[in-house]
Amino acid sequence: MLPQVQRHFLRVWVAAMVAVAAMLAGCGREESPEAQVRAVIVAGEVAAEARDLAGLLEHVSPAFRDANGGGPDELKQSLRGYFVMHPSVHLLTRVASVEFPYRDYARVQLEVGMLGRETAGAASLDLAADVKEIVLELALEDDEWKVVRAAW
Repeated sequence: MLPQVQRHFLRVWVAAMVAVAAMLAGCGREESPEAQVRAVIVAGEVAAEARDLAGLLEHVSPAFRDANGGGPDELKQSLRGYFVMHPSVHLLTRVASVEFPYRDYARVQLEVGMLGRETAGAASLDLAADVKEIVLELALEDDEWKVVRAAW
């Protein structure tokens, strides 16, 4: 997979995780913080596979920064580009660890297997696949978990 495509795909996945964090933060307040964060990860995987850009970005923290210093606007452009290039997205996510350095801050280490069908190869078996280790940092903002940092 081309480096640019990998970055786009990872940003899509990160955006999905951000959306899930925000959506689930208000649900099930009786759940433990770890259960809430894990639910965010699962929901993010589902949102990314559904290619729901608006749904993903709805819950991105305005303070979001990726490892290269990119913010929410850069994330949006990367996700849009990845979805255009890959009409089919499939993820396999494994949470390696969830840590809470502070009550309202979580650090999640993930392993993500990604498979996408290239637009030009829609009628063939031309697939783009990769496995990445990703670190997400989520903060509780106004009672919603939001992704504030991502590195891969």
